[in-house]
Amino acid sequence: MPTTPSYFAFYDLPEGFLLDEAALKRKYYQLSRELHPDFHAQDTPAAQAEALRLSTLNTDAYRTLADPDRRMAYLLSQHGLLEEGSAQNQLPPDFLMEVMELNEQLMELELEPDQAAAEQLTQEVTALTDTLDAGIQPVLAGYPQLPPDHRPAALAQVRTYYLKKRYLLRLRQQLTTFAARS
Repeated sequence: MPTTPSYFAFYDLPEGFLLDEAALKRKYYQLSRELHPDFHAQDTPAAQAEALRLSTLNTDAYRTLADPDRRMAYLLSQHGLLEEGSAQNQLPPDFLMEVMELNEQLMELELEPDQAAAEQLTQEVTALTDTLDAGIQPVLAGYPQLPPDHRPAALAQVRTYYLKKRYLLRLRQQLTTFAARS
């Protein structure tokens, strides 16, 4: 069985965090039509199996690249930067302290519900997320144009962003759960 190409290579797209989503969708639909197993029903069993493999690859690649978070995780994983338990996945202590303080505020809300305090905490998490998003946008946008020797530093920045964003997403989910119970 042939090795699986990267999803970017499969769609003949440049590796990057921000994609031309219309081009991605066009390529997906084009390949869906070409590779659909029904169009290969009269082919040899080997050709049918290959059409099915490529059709599945097309679907998996599209699902991954069409979602910005999944695309980011995929690209970081392709470069070996999201290995579980890796020391490189450690976040800066100041960020961890800030998140710990936010978690403590959330736990206090669990014990003593206070709508105004919940709204304030939601605003703090939103502001932190917005600042984080704004800070990474130039790196995401400029990544495809970087020379190869500058890409590892950009990928490290994106990895830190991705891990921070996951923490903040969990906080946001907890706040949403709290708000639904209140």
